[in-house]
Amino acid sequence: MKQEELQQIMSVAQTWLTDAFDQETQNEVRRMMEAEDKTELIDSFYRTLEFGTGGLRGIMGPGTNRMNQYIVAQATQGFANYLNHVAQEGGFNNLGKGERVSVVVGHDCRNNGRLFAETVADVFAANGIRVYLFESLRPTPEVSFAIRHLKCQGGVNVTASHNPKEYNGYKAYWEDGSQVLQPHDIGIIREVEKVKMEDVKRGGNKDLIEIIGGEMDYDFMQAVKTVMIDQDVILRQKDLNIVYTPMHGAGRQIVPMCLRSWGFENIHVVPEQMVIDGNFSTVVSPNPENAEAMTMGMNLGTKLGADLVIASDPDADRIAIVCRNHKGEWVIINGNQTCMMYCYYIINNMKQLGKMTPDMYLVKTIVTSEVIRRIADRQGVTLTDEYTGFKWIANRIRMWEGKRKYIGGGEESFGFLPYDAVRDKCSPSAICLIAEIAAYAKDHGMTLFDYLLHIYEEYGFQRETTVNIVRPGKAGADEIKQMMADYRTNPVQTIAGSKVVKRKDYQSLQEQRLENGEWHTYPIEMALGATSNVLQYFTEDGLKVSVRPSGTEPKIKYYFEIPVAMEDGKPLTGDEYERLTAKAEDRVADIKQSMGI
Repeated sequence: MKQEELQQIMSVAQTWLTDAFDQETQNEVRRMMEAEDKTELIDSFYRTLEFGTGGLRGIMGPGTNRMNQYIVAQATQGFANYLNHVAQEGGFNNLGKGERVSVVVGHDCRNNGRLFAETVADVFAANGIRVYLFESLRPTPEVSFAIRHLKCQGGVNVTASHNPKEYNGYKAYWEDGSQVLQPHDIGIIREVEKVKMEDVKRGGNKDLIEIIGGEMDYDFMQAVKTVMIDQDVILRQKDLNIVYTPMHGAGRQIVPMCLRSWGFENIHVVPEQMVIDGNFSTVVSPNPENAEAMTMGMNLGTKLGADLVIASDPDADRIAIVCRNHKGEWVIINGNQTCMMYCYYIINNMKQLGKMTPDMYLVKTIVTSEVIRRIADRQGVTLTDEYTGFKWIANRIRMWEGKRKYIGGGEESFGFLPYDAVRDKCSPSAICLIAEIAAYAKDHGMTLFDYLLHIYEEYGFQRETTVNIVRPGKAGADEIKQMMADYRTNPVQTIAGSKVVKRKDYQSLQEQRLENGEWHTYPIEMALGATSNVLQYFTEDGLKVSVRPSGTEPKIKYYFEIPVAMEDGKPLTGDEYERLTAKAEDRVADIKQSMGI
């Protein structure tokens, strides 16, 4: 780093050594400034933590590029300014002229979660905004539900979802209970960028803060119950043996309550992981996508002879599902398979019960399994593709509200939403619905794993794999930016020996197809005309590879969809499933080499 750049960083850090900051913060900043190695100081102060289209997320600590109460307060002041401006312009659908703006504020189990949530509430109230503050940690989907239920104009949930323990975050929500989208996301960002530390209002109008809790839990639980498709099958299989873990997080009370309200009676919890713990002391990482995080649940499931082991992540929006395979061993169902099972069950069982209507539709994200597309197309059900992130699924619901009926949507990263009372991923409803699917399978002499094989038999087998390349800090961000630029400058021609025949660039909204030996360009139509930094490649033998930088973590993500042909007319046994899976995995190294990773 150039000397003048370091001096600028030192100058910014110096401003944090005043009485406007608590003594602990000042001491930490002074330590970084005096250290011989200035890397920590640079990473903490080289920029202001970006308030992106979904809010904030970052490592906790002192500094402009860290999650702390001062950056949280500064961001909230900008959000408050924007909310009040929109209200003055009459821009809310659910707010009368002259009425006070209101918001919901929640948090999960993470360290500093309560501090940050109370900071958010304090700043909003000081700006004349009514605040409904949850009494303690609550699931992200319940915050979304409460915004709609209380007819608020916005909300904030303090969470970093499934990120490592060092992180915390700040999700900003709009009046429909979804994370903010354009034009409001850009409007909020601009207001946040204008705010200086001295502009932040604090400590006024405490009477505008109302604590909420149990009554909202009950209303939310009643909404979750509307997702149920076949109560009779649940009543017949009410003793389905379920083990649940909240991963130390916000699902600890509401998920078991919801399962019981659906009629399931044989529910067990992992006691060590029912403890609220922002350090996530029983797991390496609180991400249910990682097999290690499910170990304690599987151990208890083995001891109790459970049919299912289910987990939610710290803010209880994502899920993980573990069931027994053909050998009686525990196997984690990946996010693509989970989404596939939900969509298949919803379509088939609603049709069987006469509940399906022509106006119903499903949603998936562009990086989620194309098997779901085959299911929907063959069944004559509308399915839309949206960008990664549930705000885009919520946007589709908003666009078609009153015109079509939403019945489910999901993504490969272990998130599903089976109803529209919530506008974000929802583990309580998704967990109850997967329990119903497992009950249906058991009622027909199958395990949940057998049910998965049945879907593959009908629609073809493929294996999905995600590869994450982590590049932390400023240097990492620059490297990831360069990798995407290189892919665009030198387009991939072949992947694992198969010719690329179609490329999609969602940043330019252009699709290129290889037709009669020549590339032809076509426009891509996406909701709101929005763009995204995503590249996709499709090969002549059916491979699909997607590449995108993460919007919340210092990594670039690769999504592989690898189809493997099954033998015609041959039943898909557990052993054959393992053989096909291994065959797909054999191609991963070649795909990675083709992509230069």
